[in-house]
Order: sequence, then structure tokens, then C-alpha cells
Amino acid sequence: MTDPAQIDVIAPNFKKRLSGVTATVIRLVPLQARDIAIATTGPELPADMPQIPLSRLPFMSRSGPSGARVWHARRNIEMLAGLGLKYLLGKRLKLVFTSASQRHHTALTKWLIRQMDAVIATSDKTAGYLEREATVIRHGIDTDSFCPAADKPALRRDLGLPETGPVIGCYGRIRAQKGTDVFVDAMLRVLADHPQATAIVMGRATEKHQAFEQGLKDRAAAAGLSGRLLFLPEVPVWEMARWYQALDLYIAPQRWEGFGLTPLEAMACAVPVIATRVGAFEELVAGGQTGTLIAAGDVDAMVAAANAILDDPARLAVWSQAARRHVLDHFRIAQEAAAITAIYRSLLAQRG
Repeated sequence: MTDPAQIDVIAPNFKKRLSGVTATVIRLVPLQARDIAIATTGPELPADMPQIPLSRLPFMSRSGPSGARVWHARRNIEMLAGLGLKYLLGKRLKLVFTSASQRHHTALTKWLIRQMDAVIATSDKTAGYLEREATVIRHGIDTDSFCPAADKPALRRDLGLPETGPVIGCYGRIRAQKGTDVFVDAMLRVLADHPQATAIVMGRATEKHQAFEQGLKDRAAAAGLSGRLLFLPEVPVWEMARWYQALDLYIAPQRWEGFGLTPLEAMACAVPVIATRVGAFEELVAGGQTGTLIAAGDVDAMVAAANAILDDPARLAVWSQAARRHVLDHFRIAQEAAAITAIYRSLLAQRG
């Protein structure tokens, strides 16, 4: 565990379950720790991360080594905790909030955001929903970890997947909002057109969405495709790169999304993407170069886009190379980390 007295920046992660925010914290904090004294705090974090136990926060010194510390929240509960530490327990904190949401905020969230010393938006669309100045810093990817497979057939064999034939993936929470049903309906048709193809749904359905997930499995079974339309359990963040590397095509079928990191993870592994026009996807996927953009909820468009690229292996190969280059040029996590750390340093330089 890290000594709070040596820490200038705290990036809390108060959610136990895997989420895009959790993945962001897990990837960013170790990288930022090379350049600034930062630690995270929260339940069930990887043991090798710099972190402070939640129980020690009320008892940490009032100030950090540089004076006021930075508290970087990404959820309402984390903004509330920062305010509590600052105003109830007297800790000297500069408060930062990152917003990925693309919707109008509740009165409580608006009030919390007004209390922040700095606000970061993960896309231009997100910034448009904030009623105050924000710095746009798009998410980036660890392109060393998320990279093309050296031996895709061997990797697939190790993962228990078919070594040959196209493999299409859809990863993340299983629920209607994420468009998992759209993906399944499209794959029932695409797999019929491509007898050698396999499709993967990987993720977790929370309790209230388990009936929804079972319904999707039943559709695959009724079509006789249970062996080719696979439903796999969620895996830890640090294992995800291998599952992208095994793919030929990734589909992000969301009906709504705040930012949406999965297309970047796929493209970093040289996997082209079909994505809906939600979240930041239009700012991430270069249509006609690294993938295709379609309307949310449009099964016919998803089928047409998937068939078009699977039927054209030469174009798929070109898009694969372009996808990797696109992420290297514009969405490396080092760029994101440096931009956020610059905001930390600016706040730490301020008096008070």
C-alpha cells in the first residue's frame, strides 16, 4: 500500500464491478505514476497498482508533499467523497471531475460539477452537455498491450476458438442499452451467410438483465447456432487484449453510450469496427477507412456492413492496417495521461 503522505494526486474508483471507468483508472494510474505521485483508492483494485486503502483516507495528512492534493473523480459518489474530505474533514484538495456522459445532468450532478476546480470531457459531444468550461481529453489505449496478435491461429487455439474462419466480437455489458440484441439478431443472419464464421458475445448481465441475456441465448439455440454464436463470461481488464487480438471484426452495437472505449481497443489490435453513431464513436472510427458507422438499432444496416467487409478480404486487410495506424496516431494512452497530468500540475501549482 502507498503512504498517503507521499501522494499528490488521488484517483478514486468506488465501483466493485468492471466498467469502462474502472478500466480507465486501472490503465491510466500506473502510467501516470511514472511522472507524478498518484495513487488510486477503492475496492478490489489490482494488487500491483499504487493505492491507498479507503479506511486511511479520513486519517491522511491534511496536505500532500506539494501542498493541496488533487482528487480526480469520475462518478457522482466520488465527487461527493472529495467534497466531504475537503469541507468536513479539512483536507486540502483540488477537485477534478471527468465526464463521459452525453445527456442532460440532474440538478445534483450539475451542482457537484459546479464545485469542481477543473472539469474534463472525454469528447466534444460530452463537453456540449456541461454548463461550464471543460477541457476535452479523449481516451487513449495502451498500444503496447493492445496490439495485433503475433500468431492468431495459436491464440485462438489457446482461447478455445476456431483457428480458421472469421471471428466477430461484441464485448461489454449485456443489456438493451448496449444493443446486444441488435448484434445477436444481425449475427443470426450473418452466420447463415458465412458458414465458417463465429460470433462472440462477451460480458456480464446484471441480475435485472439476466432474463434479457437468456432470451438472446434462446434465439441462438432456436436458430441452431449455439455452437457458433458464443456467449462467454466477462474476463478481467488485463485479459481483454487477447480476446480482441483473436477477432477479424468488432461490432459496437450500442443504442446509447457515454464514450465507448471498445472500438479503440479493437482498432489498436488491428481489428476494423462497425459502430453505431452514438457516444464518441463518430470521433473514433474513420468511416470507410477503419470501419463503418451505422444508425443505432438498425439490424439491416449491421448485416449489410458485416457482409460487405467479410465478403471483401482485401478491404478487410487494408482496414485492419489502417485501424492500428489510426489509434497509434491519435489515441495512444500516453497522450491521454500526459494531458490529464498537465491539469494536475496546473492545479498543484495554484496556492490555496
